[in-house]
Amino acid sequence: MKLKSYLALTTVATTSSIVIAVTTAIFFLLQNSHIEGIQARGLELARVVAHDPVVINAVNAKNNQQSFDLQSYVEDIRIRTDASYMVVVDKNAMRLTHPNPEKIGKHFIGDDIKPALERGTEFSSVASGSLGKAIRNFSPIFLDDEIIGAVSIGYLSDKMTDILYQQYGHIGLLVGIVYLLGIGITGAFVFKMKRTFLDYEPEFIVNKFREHEMILDSIRDAIIAVDNNMNITAINNSAIKMLSMGVLGRYDYVSQPLSRYSTPLSHLVLANRGAFHQDEFTIGKLKYKANVYPINSPKGSLGHVIVFFANLEQNELEREVTYLKNYAELLRSKTHEYSNKLNVLSGMLQVGKYDEAIDFIQQETDRYQSIIRSIVLSVTDSAVAGLLLAKFNKASEVGVKFTIDIDTNLSSYEKNISEKFVTILGNLIDNALLASWQNRENAAPEIQVYLSDRSHHIILEIQDSGAGVPQDITDRILEFGVSSKDDTEQNGIGLYLVKQLVDYFNGSIDWERTEQNTTLFSIYLDKNEIAHDD
Repeated sequence: MKLKSYLALTTVATTSSIVIAVTTAIFFLLQNSHIEGIQARGLELARVVAHDPVVINAVNAKNNQQSFDLQSYVEDIRIRTDASYMVVVDKNAMRLTHPNPEKIGKHFIGDDIKPALERGTEFSSVASGSLGKAIRNFSPIFLDDEIIGAVSIGYLSDKMTDILYQQYGHIGLLVGIVYLLGIGITGAFVFKMKRTFLDYEPEFIVNKFREHEMILDSIRDAIIAVDNNMNITAINNSAIKMLSMGVLGRYDYVSQPLSRYSTPLSHLVLANRGAFHQDEFTIGKLKYKANVYPINSPKGSLGHVIVFFANLEQNELEREVTYLKNYAELLRSKTHEYSNKLNVLSGMLQVGKYDEAIDFIQQETDRYQSIIRSIVLSVTDSAVAGLLLAKFNKASEVGVKFTIDIDTNLSSYEKNISEKFVTILGNLIDNALLASWQNRENAAPEIQVYLSDRSHHIILEIQDSGAGVPQDITDRILEFGVSSKDDTEQNGIGLYLVKQLVDYFNGSIDWERTEQNTTLFSIYLDKNEIAHDD
């Protein structure tokens, strides 16, 4: 069954069920209300007639075998009211009045009059009499606190049914109009949905979205779509990798302002809003080319699609290849170094110099014991602990002293949160290692790490003995591509990623030059925000 048919069927069925249930309830309440109203009105009228002196005197005369004339008086009252009949009886339940004069002097039909004659109570009942089934209301007649008779006022069921049917007709007409209106609205909704979705089924639309997303991600150029408010509505994997190296997910970008991730690109779109244009822009030290396409519809502009890619010249490409080759050579040299150590250890064991082998192993492991003990006791998060150990090894290899503050304490967090902490700390520690190593001629290379989540905030502090942030880039150090490193290196990304993740947690990042001529980077994250992200 198609969606529009399913919606139409379920809506009609639901509307019909509601109409039937509501109509039944209205009819039931109306009937009960009408009956209760008749009973109240009948009892009140019976009470008035029972207290009428003319009626009291006539009943007393009948009980004393005296003459009386009450028929015309009571019938005149009945005609002026809506009662079907009005019967006055003596204490023996013999009729003094009746709409049919032939039945005067005969016994009242029905035992439901006994409570009024025997106990003097007022009440209503539904019973059949000489005129048919009716609602009968009884009130006793008193003379000197003695029950001398009773009054019965009835409303025939046939007459009440006619009145109810008349009211049912009006209500039914109103309900029918409402029902037809609901059916009409349902038809209009189905027609509008058919036009909006071009008669496509939801499954087909979902599959098309998946196809388009896969096609978008297969394109190597970075693609971003923004609406008229410059908020990101779609982004492909290439753009994610260029903006955050893949640290943030797709849905971390959607509905966020473009300027949060690239101010120059946002300015480029705003500069020629509503028109196709090509231009170049710079993010930090990297140049990009961008094509901006407006998204137009009969109702006006809906936003823009931005396609951009790195504007690399031949010498820049050669420099990238050279960097990768150098990095590969470094890895090979480290592999060779550890291979030599294993060969030395193997030779000692083969010639039987076990004590020397133990000393050699001890020499290699002693330097790890203190840092491992410190990490195990203070950092519960396994991913962060592994990162700190890896960075300690790296610092040892390049000759930089690596210290973890004795007051450090960090609990374990969810995997997605822990991975983001690793990215933040890894980039900050790498920058600190390089800065302290480059400034080794002016100060002993050293970095210090302090982590804490004891209070309502998570504090991450990295301090290094480097020369600090150059004055000319102090205000732009967190932008993409901006770095104090040499141009020949891959740079300008680490602190940008750190800033993106700190913003993701709605935290803050700050740095300062301390009195000890060290550079201190401090990050503060609210635990409540971390809990929301969990």
